[in-house]
Amino acid sequence: MAEHDAVEVIVRKRDGGQLSDSQIDWVVAAYTRGEVADEQMSALAMAILLNGMSRPEIARWTAAMIASGERMDFSSLPRPTADKHSTGGVGDKITLPLAPLVAACGVAVPQLSGRGLGHTGGTLDKLEAIPGWRASLSNEAMLRQLAEVGAVVCAAGAGLAPADKKLYALRDVTGTVEAIPLIASSIMSKKIAEGTGALVLDVKVGTGAFMKELADARELAETMVALGTDAGVRTVALLTEMSTPLGLTAGNALEVRESVEVLAGGGPADVVELTLALAREMLVAAGVTDVDPADRLADGSAMDVWRAMISAQGGEPDAALPTARETHVVTAPGSGTVARLDAMAVGLAAWRLGAGRARQGDPVQAGAGVEMHAKPGDTVREGEPLLTLHTDEPERFARALQALEDGVEVGDAPYDAPPVVLDRIG
Repeated sequence: MAEHDAVEVIVRKRDGGQLSDSQIDWVVAAYTRGEVADEQMSALAMAILLNGMSRPEIARWTAAMIASGERMDFSSLPRPTADKHSTGGVGDKITLPLAPLVAACGVAVPQLSGRGLGHTGGTLDKLEAIPGWRASLSNEAMLRQLAEVGAVVCAAGAGLAPADKKLYALRDVTGTVEAIPLIASSIMSKKIAEGTGALVLDVKVGTGAFMKELADARELAETMVALGTDAGVRTVALLTEMSTPLGLTAGNALEVRESVEVLAGGGPADVVELTLALAREMLVAAGVTDVDPADRLADGSAMDVWRAMISAQGGEPDAALPTARETHVVTAPGSGTVARLDAMAVGLAAWRLGAGRARQGDPVQAGAGVEMHAKPGDTVREGEPLLTLHTDEPERFARALQALEDGVEVGDAPYDAPPVVLDRIG
């Protein structure tokens, strides 16, 4: 491998140049080994944020991140594999009902997930609210569970794209999280290394999402679909609405409860709609076209897989979920139609109540969060409960209420709901 030095690579990108394949290979490998210092990689990340990267550069950067670690192989499984990745939103508990649902339709779902940072809760944090459930599995245990149960949601092992793990932590503290080339390569390096045959991306758009504007979300989705397709993974993306929270809950145990309602054939309409839309995309991408996932929700088979999936990882599917010690009810300020329930405001409130973390490694409260009694379009009377806040520490209520101050509007105009799925790419 050609030797380079970090300053030369930084300067080329700082001046708007295109990095060569050997520069990219070298800088990613050298950073993973600890030969390129954090401050040098921070400077390069900022140069990438400001000057962007071409498609070939992003593809090579992604390949270099994959090459930094191991690749998983699911070819020994008797059924096709499909996975879903969401860019994160408020109340986004879709993985929980989706993985067992798709498995109940005959496709194996290896869902390597993460923990939440900031106002978006991580899938692992939600599942850890279930007594006994554990996130860490060996590769052997994961393969065995995929073969026997059909679905696994677990922590990605340290061996998958270690370059990403290092770079992700660095981007978080240097203001370079928003760089589309770095977001796309971060997500896709892990998903391609994970070895899934098909991948459906749920790219959120709106106030509670990472991408606030449709154009940015579309650029990110198109970049990721191209990366996946070029790597031989059947990849499709849905752009979905995230200006209002998904469902009626934001918070770990609260969201598990809602997910179980969906698996039982109930649950909020928007959660059911998005779960089914993503399930259909995953099945088609995996080559399964003769099953309607709605039937598997109705006949209880998705619930059976959920119970088996939770039990296989030490969880007790029938155990009572943790509840917060304190609650505070927010009532409707007037009578009329709920015109707005801002996802970012609800996400921030849930985070301040203890449902999220400010730094990697912080603990989260399983029972904390926000329960919504009305959503935009619903009619409310003045004084009726609008939201219930949950936390173990009542001193957190004041700051949560502050977050919600401008986030809720009740008016008299009719509400025109945006569609859950805004567009499809791929």
